[in-house]
Amino acid sequence: MRILFFSLGYSTHDYRFLNSISMAGHEVYFVQLEGNQRQVESRLIPENVNQVIWRGGREPFRWNKLFSLTRDFKRLVKEIKPDLIHAGPIQTCAFIAALAGFRPLLTMSWGFDLMDDVHKGWIWEFATRYTLKRSSFFTSDANVTKNKALAYGMNPEKTIVFPWGVDLEHFKAKPEAGERKDGFVLFCNRSWEERYGVDVLARAFVQVAQERDDVRLILLNGGSQSATLRQIFQRGGVEDFVTYGGQISQNDLPYWYHQADLYISPSHVDGSSVSLLEALACGLPCLVSDIPANKEWVVENENGWLFKDGDANHLAEKILAALNQREKLHQLGRAGRRSAELRADWKKNVEALLNVYRNLGEKNVI
Repeated sequence: MRILFFSLGYSTHDYRFLNSISMAGHEVYFVQLEGNQRQVESRLIPENVNQVIWRGGREPFRWNKLFSLTRDFKRLVKEIKPDLIHAGPIQTCAFIAALAGFRPLLTMSWGFDLMDDVHKGWIWEFATRYTLKRSSFFTSDANVTKNKALAYGMNPEKTIVFPWGVDLEHFKAKPEAGERKDGFVLFCNRSWEERYGVDVLARAFVQVAQERDDVRLILLNGGSQSATLRQIFQRGGVEDFVTYGGQISQNDLPYWYHQADLYISPSHVDGSSVSLLEALACGLPCLVSDIPANKEWVVENENGWLFKDGDANHLAEKILAALNQREKLHQLGRAGRRSAELRADWKKNVEALLNVYRNLGEKNVI
């Protein structure tokens, strides 16, 4: 099949989708809506994927550009003549594809589009309803996002949920070793944006580090809250206990998980977080906010712990509790790895997407 894959930017997730679709024998055309503000994927676009040059792909999406982008997207569709358009997030890429009138359209939620963006205003809600009612099929990586899609008009018989998963051969548990001599290391690699709650972790870490001098924090990534985070650490007098790792390639990422004793995700909004799945695959005990998507993966005292979303005091309490239960960490880590092996194997899970392609192709949905 000739697949037009339409995405917001070019991330690690986009690379994996493009590579897997191409490796399955499909002819793939990649259309990018925005230019990357930060380069988050070091690998080049897969060799057999055709990157499309068009009016978009250079700057952030703006609503006043919607009609010119849609007009040029229609032109692309006429030239490429795809058998299927696979597009998301919902209110931008998939909305443009829906406005262009092409079928079959496979709309893919990226989690934040249904858990956060849809609440930004009437135009976001309108775009959500318009797109889902005109989608041939819908896919997401968590039940919580599927349920949101149904609430906004998606046909329940034309949906599928599959966690995007991780490469279990790349993200593996570290070899067993004795107790760490350089303290207790916390790890977070969520982007420094409001929706991911890293400021909540920063405030909690100040409390913990003021009570215990053997705790350390590794923060990867970056974002618009950089100044806020550094200010929190500086005012708390704990900045010397924080390591800023920056943007890390996929090749090097397992090393960083292996340096830690506890993974923390304070996100307010998520689908099935891929970084959480990576941590589970690496056998790293997880402490995550108690939002619905996280609760689909982390069970209290079985493969990790949960804390009240947005509550820095409760997060600090849970970190201190983990510090005092080091003997449980290995057991929790092994349970996390089993969770990943059962449900988060990218190579198996991507087959669900390829089956959707086949079904839509065979039915020639209009």
